[in-house]
Amino acid sequence: MDLPGPIHDFILVFLGLGLILGSLGVVLFSNSMYSAFSLGLVLFCISLLYISSNSHFVAAAQLLIYVGAINVLIIFAVMFMNNSEYYKNFNIFTFRNGITSLVCISIFFSLVTTTLDTSWYSIIWTTRSNHIIEQELINNSQQIGIHLSTDFFLPFELISIILLVSLIGAIAMARQ
Repeated sequence: MDLPGPIHDFILVFLGLGLILGSLGVVLFSNSMYSAFSLGLVLFCISLLYISSNSHFVAAAQLLIYVGAINVLIIFAVMFMNNSEYYKNFNIFTFRNGITSLVCISIFFSLVTTTLDTSWYSIIWTTRSNHIIEQELINNSQQIGIHLSTDFFLPFELISIILLVSLIGAIAMARQ
């Protein structure tokens, strides 16, 4: 996206806040349905970040696959779940939760120290004209289509058959 600097910075801050609030909502909401919708917000904000960095194909794939399919699947799974059976053996804090918390905190601190120790000013940002970027997008999209219809045709069709079988299994389980 070719926007002036302050507007681009505002959009990035706005999307970053959406990501942070959505991810906190996924973790902190006690209602599973609200958590699933917060996950949809996070995935949508990631797609908008891809658009702001001129990765339109990746943004479209993000919207179609994650927001459109995976998140809808999660929402349906949450809707079919029986809440009384889900919370029957629910403990507030276990030993495994303590280990998981310790691992997550250590990863967080290692990410913070890595971020603070990195020299961000040494990264060279290059800009190209819009025409070159559009040509690369067209060529990349065409190359992806050519590879999917030639080199990766069999794995692509096998994955679609596996997804169809899992969808039929989910429908059969939901009917019972």
